[in-house]
Amino acid sequence: MPDTGQDGEQPRPAQPSVTATDTATGASPDAGGPAPAASPAQDRMHRFTSANMIRSLLPLLVICLVIVGVTALRQNPTDPVRDVDPASAQRAAAERADYELLVPTDLPDGWRSTSVRTNAGSVQAGAPVTLEIGWFTPSEEYAGYVVSDDPGAPALADVLDGATADGTEQVDGQTWERLDTQRGETALTRTADGATLVVSGSASDEELATLAGSLEPYAP
Repeated sequence: MPDTGQDGEQPRPAQPSVTATDTATGASPDAGGPAPAASPAQDRMHRFTSANMIRSLLPLLVICLVIVGVTALRQNPTDPVRDVDPASAQRAAAERADYELLVPTDLPDGWRSTSVRTNAGSVQAGAPVTLEIGWFTPSEEYAGYVVSDDPGAPALADVLDGATADGTEQVDGQTWERLDTQRGETALTRTADGATLVVSGSASDEELATLAGSLEPYAP
């Protein structure tokens, strides 16, 4: 009769041997178990390939191409002249000047204002005010107008310095002094209400006379 041990209990079967395992992965360190799981940071690095980067930048590239295309459509390559609106500069000069500002008014079709400049926004009350406006004329030449109560204004000096007298010219009942500038252009000049007015440029005599004859007191 087999020995049942103390208190009549059956002998317990031998326990199988247990091999130590990696508590983190559940794999035996001696066995070829599965590789450790990649961290989230490593996973992101693996997914950040060149193809993924290109796909992420593609929408931005499309937007840039659309902007460039719209800009190109708005520009006319056969007409490089850019028009500007002199209204705000004229208004600023009229509000600040101590003289009655004369500005070109109702010029014929084909006159395109391409530049305007005034110091009215940066001078103190009572200081000289200068206004410059340039045009592209119907004959595709340049005509400019300068008015200032500063005899030494650079805009006046740029036209009048070194110019030689060439008689006078009557324009709509006003007498203008005619000059030949150092640039080989014609200039018409006169004074009004303490300000010096100059019309000049490469435009024809007829176009310069048209510009001079269009001057009227500024009206908002």
